[in-house]
Amino acid sequence: MSNAAAPAGTKLGVDVGLARVGLAGSDPGGILATPIRTLKRDAKKNSDIRVLVREATERSAVQVFVGLPRTMKGGESASTRMAREYADLLAQALADAGLAVPVNLIDERLTTVSAHRTLHSAGMSSREHRKVVDQVAAVEILQQALDMQRALGRDVGSPVAVPDSVRRGAAALEEETKIPHVHDSDGESRR
Repeated sequence: MSNAAAPAGTKLGVDVGLARVGLAGSDPGGILATPIRTLKRDAKKNSDIRVLVREATERSAVQVFVGLPRTMKGGESASTRMAREYADLLAQALADAGLAVPVNLIDERLTTVSAHRTLHSAGMSSREHRKVVDQVAAVEILQQALDMQRALGRDVGSPVAVPDSVRRGAAALEEETKIPHVHDSDGESRR
């Protein structure tokens, strides 16, 4: 867990599954999580990761929370390892795109079970759940993180480390794309 202040701005929540990835987003104030979309999981080409990077860019996201499905006793499982690997890939892809958007893993025990209950209570048939359950789980992951950040007054979750070489490369790319200062005839600096 991080003791740093939580970044202010729009945040994304991600629920990773074998077949689908749910995505949710917050308002810029970081108060309310809402569903965005469900992506088809593409473990070979990672097209879903590219869509997430595009969503982070378009929404000016300041942080991404990836759900970490621990066992009820807090242990690790194949799903936990898959979520960690996915978070690593996402953090790497964001850095490669020149985005300084931190990715944090957040405990998500029972969010999918809770999402199914929520959809059932809303009168949706079990057959229809599949289309949106990942989005609802992503909303629950993100809302939990937002609520914890507000209650604790600091950032939450476990940050996903991006190798320093990637971070340096992203900083260099950002520096290269800045508009240089131009001095006019009066010696004034302008861009």
